[in-house]
Amino acid sequence: MTDRKDDIAGNLARVEERIAAACAAAGRPREDVTLIVVTKTYPAADVRALAELGVRHVAENRDQEAAPKAAECADLPLSWHFVGQLQTNKVRSVVGYADVVQSVDRARLVTALSKEAVRAGREVGCLIQVAFDAGESGRGERGGVAPAGIEELADLVARSEGLRLDGLMTVAPLTGEYAGRQQAAFERLMDLSTDLRRNHPAATMVSAGMSADLEQAVAAGATHVRVGTAVLGVRPGLG
Repeated sequence: MTDRKDDIAGNLARVEERIAAACAAAGRPREDVTLIVVTKTYPAADVRALAELGVRHVAENRDQEAAPKAAECADLPLSWHFVGQLQTNKVRSVVGYADVVQSVDRARLVTALSKEAVRAGREVGCLIQVAFDAGESGRGERGGVAPAGIEELADLVARSEGLRLDGLMTVAPLTGEYAGRQQAAFERLMDLSTDLRRNHPAATMVSAGMSADLEQAVAAGATHVRVGTAVLGVRPGLG
């Protein structure tokens, strides 16, 4: 095993311990929570190492980096999640490799995803990204729709050909009433998930929590956590 793979294996084991401990504290089985490793800025070699270590879900947030990386790793048994703000001119490329788009936040994007999924003969899972910092514009600083906009958008996804409504996603907000209150934000997301599942019972996925706050997300009931730095290290160029 290379030094880099050793490092990743050690970090992955520590993250697994954190998830297991958080599940135990919340009275949840470990298998309730899926780890998604965020591989943005890291090379395909790291993705390959993760797959060899048993990781099955990886995430990217920029298509120009993700598309060639996914192509290079096409032989691996991985599910690719797109988690960044997605422009409609990148949808065709993203639909080519992403199994799940976690950042669906506007009708125009849903329409574009549906068109390209049908063209590609694929079914793409969609999460509605919820923004707890959404102001009057109805959009969050890092994308996402205000809670009041979830129902309309979810209904649109559910009736769009080529798309599957999987659930909700959020990023802990830096501003607004939930700033610095990650667990409260994640608990609110769970309430919204309960509301969503009344009309869309199969939309059970709740993606919340990252390296710094995965414990709060698990405590609140998240089904998926998105962890990058804690597994792969501080990103190149980010300090």
